[in-house]
Amino acid sequence: MHTTLAVLSDLAAAGQPLAANSISQVISNITDWIMGIIALVATMFLVIGGLRYMAAGGDPAQVEQAKGNFKSALIGYALAVLSPVVLQVLQGILGG
Repeated sequence: MHTTLAVLSDLAAAGQPLAANSISQVISNITDWIMGIIALVATMFLVIGGLRYMAAGGDPAQVEQAKGNFKSALIGYALAVLSPVVLQVLQGILGG
């Protein structure tokens, strides 16, 4: 915790802003975080689905679970791609 405070203190002393200057910058930062997190989770589902599919050994129930993981990964990637659009609409509503 002490190191975090030291880094923040150094940033403040260097004249770096610690907060966003506008709504559009906040929306942009949120977009980047959301896209990264959703893509990470979708990749996890893709890997889990692949591992389940390889380990299924012909068991139909395991294959269906793997397909469910693939579908979840596809939905996650779609959300990651669409998150900038949703946040742009939000920015337009907020007047940023």
